[in-house]
Amino acid sequence: MKHYLLVESYPSHPERLEEFNKWYDEVHIPEVVALDGFVGATRLSPADADGGPSVTLYELEGDPAAAKANVHAAAAAKQLNMSDSLSYGPIPKMRIMEVKSEYVKPRS
Repeated sequence: MKHYLLVESYPSHPERLEEFNKWYDEVHIPEVVALDGFVGATRLSPADADGGPSVTLYELEGDPAAAKANVHAAAAAKQLNMSDSLSYGPIPKMRIMEVKSEYVKPRS
């Protein structure tokens, strides 16, 4: 069964969006994907004027709960280079998601 860790996060201030994106893409994602249990990541950003969170889908392998625990342990041990461009109000929301189905439109 395929699993993802879905993370919703926000920049600390709209004026820091560029800094937040750079840190997330160039520092944070590579550090997280280097942890045991992670395969890769896809980051999504709001495409409409309503805004909303940045959403990152981390592809997992093995025990998904262990992978999530690895992130928490690395953060607690200060092994992840965090940025103050990341908002902690609200704190990032993390959820393990299981793929129930996948569908690709048939080519005609």
